[in-house]
Amino acid sequence: MLYWAVICLVIAVIAGVLGFGGIAGTAAGIAKILFFIFLILLVISLVANAVRGRGPKI
Repeated sequence: MLYWAVICLVIAVIAGVLGFGGIAGTAAGIAKILFFIFLILLVISLVANAVRGRGPKI
């Protein structure tokens, strides 16, 4: 998921440099949404592991 957020961010930057404002805005919006979904899933995963009593694997 984070991979796709980075890909959309790169597309937004390239489109912005080339002057495609609409495409850049859309790609940046998608990247932002995917990034926040990734963060929410990360927090849920950390809480679920803490509730089960397992710590992070080192």
